[in-house]
Amino acid sequence: MNIIIIEDELRTAKSLENLILKSKPGAKIIGQYQSVESSVEALSDGVQPDLIFMDVQLADGLCFEIFKSVQVTCPVVFCTAYDEYSLEAFKSNGVDYVLKPFSKDDIAEALKKVDQLKNFFQQKTVPNLEELLTKLNPSSGKTSFLVFKNQKYTTVQTDTIAFFCIRNDSTYIICFDKQEFVLTQSLDQITSAVSSKQFFRVNRQYLVNFKAIKEVEHYFLRKLYVKLVLETPDKLLINKEKSHAFLTWMEDR
Repeated sequence: MNIIIIEDELRTAKSLENLILKSKPGAKIIGQYQSVESSVEALSDGVQPDLIFMDVQLADGLCFEIFKSVQVTCPVVFCTAYDEYSLEAFKSNGVDYVLKPFSKDDIAEALKKVDQLKNFFQQKTVPNLEELLTKLNPSSGKTSFLVFKNQKYTTVQTDTIAFFCIRNDSTYIICFDKQEFVLTQSLDQITSAVSSKQFFRVNRQYLVNFKAIKEVEHYFLRKLYVKLVLETPDKLLINKEKSHAFLTWMEDR
């Protein structure tokens, strides 16, 4: 199996190459590219991989720009730091993903899925680009929420929301001006609806706005302690497994 890696972080690309070769010794890495431009150039010049491992965000833009410029006829496994809810778009299009930081098991499972879907991929089916862009474009996402309070319906603009949280089995909106509203949606549904660029699910109870984060500290057991501009009744801790994805999200501005 001939594989190319499209990843702008050289250290990550090398780690990915090692994990691929350990999981599939018969594989051959025939190319590594760091940008949309270099990837399009290589694919246009006749590079014909059987599989592509592709980072979502490259040095010169989103990887989906590649699909606009050149026809990709092989399966793609996306590597990304986005949280699991945004990645549902990939699942619905029959394309697998590995979430950074990935492990040998993650890569092995992705390769196994590609083998299982071999017949599907032989039809040269590529991802539905427009659907992926719509679901994953950081500018997309719900811009307001309809709420009911004091016997009246009103809308709350998403930009005014500091965080969403679960309290007493109900989902609440907490705005920067400290107004609170109850929602009928679950926190899972809200996480899927808002922009993954703007909000991060720090734990099972809290979904926070980037603009609401005041500072982040290291905590016991390699956890992160997130402090917001508003006080929260609970200490917001991010476990070590999610810390890397959170810091990557913080840096990706």
